[in-house]
Amino acid sequence: MTRLMEIGISSIEGTVMEMGGLGEKSVRTAVELYMKGAGSKKRIFEWSKKLQILRDEVGDLSVELIARYQPVATDLRLIRSCMEVSYGFSRFGRYSYDIADLIETLGPISNCDKSAVFEMSNMVVNMIQLGLESLRIQDQAAVKTLYQMEGTVDTIYRRYVNALISMPIGEVKGHGQARCHIAGLLVLRYLERIADHACYIGDCTYYIVTGESSPRR
Repeated sequence: MTRLMEIGISSIEGTVMEMGGLGEKSVRTAVELYMKGAGSKKRIFEWSKKLQILRDEVGDLSVELIARYQPVATDLRLIRSCMEVSYGFSRFGRYSYDIADLIETLGPISNCDKSAVFEMSNMVVNMIQLGLESLRIQDQAAVKTLYQMEGTVDTIYRRYVNALISMPIGEVKGHGQARCHIAGLLVLRYLERIADHACYIGDCTYYIVTGESSPRR
């Protein structure tokens, strides 16, 4: 019975790591579409659907393991955390699709200032990678770094919003800039949400290892 539960847990972990890789790829691709100013959302839509399917698989297998084997201690914490993390990875796909859909809806935005998105997207991708690695090796110490990085992400977002608020109306609307500002603001907001979910990965890892909620949560 113990052996069967170990096999089940290993399967859940493998699926979750697959989701993490696909989620990261979705975010990268969505940002690339924004940087190019145009592109198709089809691939990202397909990845988003796959992430939802994998999330369901994690949930179904988790419930089955709990019902059959009544895991305790670390095993139960791991199963519970994998269910939470799988939701976060599915949101990576959804937000990535939202970015791609936005670009397709707005049309060409190749002449916009994209420096804020470039800066934030690099930070967010690094957060995803750190969160994934912390989960893989079960390193609870990464949660502190993740929240520090999230602080930088929040600063970038607030800086962009404040700059937009203080900008004269004529400048916001002039020379087609309204489309640029709408795209920049929404993409930054989606990336900020992705950063939050990356922190949740660290929270879950901390919980798996220590049995306690993250002190930063």
